Formats: sequence, structure tokens, C-alpha cells
Amino acid sequence: MKRRHVEAHFTAGPLVRDVVIGMSDGLTVPFALAAGLSGAVTATGLIITAGLAEVAAGAIAMGLGGYLAARGEAEHYVQEKRREEQEVKEIPFQEVLEVRQIFAAYGIDEKALKPIEEAFQANPDKWVDFMMRFELDLAEPEPGRARQSAFTIAFAYALGGMIPLAPYFFIARVGDALIMSVVFTLLALLAFGFVKGKFVGLNPWRSALQALVVGGLAAGVAFGVAKLVNGAGA
Repeated sequence: MKRRHVEAHFTAGPLVRDVVIGMSDGLTVPFALAAGLSGAVTATGLIITAGLAEVAAGAIAMGLGGYLAARGEAEHYVQEKRREEQEVKEIPFQEVLEVRQIFAAYGIDEKALKPIEEAFQANPDKWVDFMMRFELDLAEPEPGRARQSAFTIAFAYALGGMIPLAPYFFIARVGDALIMSVVFTLLALLAFGFVKGKFVGLNPWRSALQALVVGGLAAGVAFGVAKLVNGAGA
């Protein structure tokens, strides 16, 4: 019996990329802020207030950043497509040479390319699409991509940011809240890194360890600096 071949390629790139951007910063930055403040203050209310302000500001800033980046990609695609359309119309001989160069890299000679060149000349739109993909390595952005990117990044940032802050809502003593925050956040970083590795085809355990080290290092440095400054000012 013939075994059926199943493709296992990763296809959810843009959405997962936005989640990774938002969640990784959302887990790390508020965690570092809360840890740093825990080394300098004794009131959980102040940490909660500062943390929520940071999460709100960070989510907005990250979301807007994602929106502008996606808009920039879309505008760049439109500009390059117009240029390709103009070149196909005004200097088709040059575009034919570029097609030959692209296929030559795959070992296809000019004789075998003749039907392809004729097909492109008969269908300029497909010719432009081919050049966008294989000459410029540009894929057409999805409609509404900028808004989707902004929402996904902002939501992921806010969701990640609430994890290190959650213990401060329920534990009055800063030291105890910090310990629980560390436990919750490091576990979340491990889980996030593992899932990210699975999605993007990397070693999930290595990805989990990297996320853990980055988040833990950031929080540790922030806590140490706050302790140092607070001790110097005492």
C-alpha cells in the first residue's frame, strides 16, 4: 500500500509573527518593570498602577507600530507593482532577460523557456505577478492586514503583560507577590517559547529556554538596578 505524503510546511506566518512580537514583549517588559519596582517599593498598589499604565501604553505603541509596519509593506508592494507594470509595458525585452536570469538559476535553458516567455507576453498581469514574487520576493499583502496586525500585537502584548502583574492583585506583601510573579512568568515564558518553536519549526525546548533566559535576565537586571539605586539613596 502506497503511503500518502503529507506536507507539513508552516503557512500561518504573519499572524503567528504578530502574536510572537506582542506576547514576547508583553511578558518581558511588564515583568521587568514589576520586578524592578518590587526592589524599590513596598506597596503593591503602586506596582499595579505602574504596571497597568505600562501595559496600556505598550499595547497601544506596539499595535500602532505593527499597523504602520504593515501599511508600509502594503504601500511598498503597490509602488513596486506599478514599476513592474511599467517595465513590462515599456521595456519587455529587459524583463525577458530578467526572466531568463531567474530560471537560469534553476538550470533551465533559453530553449525550454520559449513557451514560458510567450505565455508571459500574452498575459502581462501574470508576468507582473511572477516578477513580483521571483525577482523582488514580494507577496501581495492580505486586505485589512494592517488593522489585523495592530489588533493582534496589541492584544497579545496586553495578555502577556497581565501575567506578571496578576499576583500583585491578590497578594499584599510585595516580596511574596514578586515570588509568585516570577513563577507565573517564567512558566509562561517556557510555555510560550515551546509553542513558538513548534509553530515555526524550531527546536521547541531550545526556543523555550531562549524565552526563559531573555525574560529572566531582563527582570533580574531591573530588580538588581532598583535595589542598587534604592540602597544608594537610603
